[in-house]
Amino acid sequence: MSTTLFDPVQAGDLQLANRIAMAPLTRNRSPNAVPKDITATYYAQRATAGLLITEATAISHQGQGYADVPGLYGSDQLDGWKKVTAAVHERGGKIVTQLWHVGRISHVDLQPEGGQPVAPSAITAKAKTYLVDRDSGKGQFVATSEPRALDASELPGIVHTYAAAARNAVETAGFDGVEIHGANGYLLDQFLKTGANQRTDDYGGSIENRARLLLEATRAVVDAIGGGKVGIRLSPVTPANDISDADPQPLFDYVIRQLAPLGLAYVHVIEGATGGPREVDGRPFDYEAIKAAYREAGGQGAWMVNNAYDRALAMEAVESGRADIVAFGKAYISNPDLVERLRKDAPLNEWDQSTFYGGGEKGYTDYPTLQQSKQG
Repeated sequence: MSTTLFDPVQAGDLQLANRIAMAPLTRNRSPNAVPKDITATYYAQRATAGLLITEATAISHQGQGYADVPGLYGSDQLDGWKKVTAAVHERGGKIVTQLWHVGRISHVDLQPEGGQPVAPSAITAKAKTYLVDRDSGKGQFVATSEPRALDASELPGIVHTYAAAARNAVETAGFDGVEIHGANGYLLDQFLKTGANQRTDDYGGSIENRARLLLEATRAVVDAIGGGKVGIRLSPVTPANDISDADPQPLFDYVIRQLAPLGLAYVHVIEGATGGPREVDGRPFDYEAIKAAYREAGGQGAWMVNNAYDRALAMEAVESGRADIVAFGKAYISNPDLVERLRKDAPLNEWDQSTFYGGGEKGYTDYPTLQQSKQG
């Protein structure tokens, strides 16, 4: 019999009940970067996923790029996350947190002492971030601020911060592991790609140099908590946050081969444009080739795919062996019991996009399960 989406799977140290993951979804409901009790409810409602990956979580104040996103660097933040992990574990779920440094996708209002956001090079992204007016409580999207180029002497400190955040996540907050955010035009992806990285030192120019920071951060996190608790997210061709690379295929072939020996729990690949089309105009990419390169180089981690997967496509991906795990994003916002709905081929609740970012229970913890809808 072939493997199905609903069969268990081992991802490094993580024994998962099924092959459905909840993708990271920014929700902007953590004032002062502290997850609230409502956040514990939200994740616990979705604990039947094989794996919950939290919203992206800042590894430092400098790493924050949006209002009211959570962090991993303060005791209040870690205490908030403890409630989340306890609630998920009580429901029998597995949860990892996504380690995030936004780099240039930030605003001076969000940075320590109103400083400039940091980046590989001083190139402003044609992108927006999210601010909240403290007087009115209203949120709005605004243009990102001009960044400053990181000095090479600052990079070891950032690598250390990734490792410290991973230790905080597992040892203090009770997460089952972490996912390194190497995608979507944030700091590690900015260093990877030619559109954002114009450095001429050991962190710019060649593929090996541009990949250096991502690989150093990943190795540091693996050293801190063990590779079997570490996943990484990559997005070879997404244009998200004004990111691009002149030649992504050889870049990601190199990156994936360097990641292979690290004993990672999983590799999470966004196919196409994040939250958009699976094929990006003018940016062809062979995802099968990088998976093959990973396995050829000895990579044992589970292969997770993401972007615009519906039930049929997800089932085909797992049954064909093309993927070990499929991550669902927006469908998880409005369907806390997504696993059951997919299993039964039941209709999905529609999401309310106006409540995606910021707010309270509405559009967050009030979506009904199948059972609740029937009782309705």
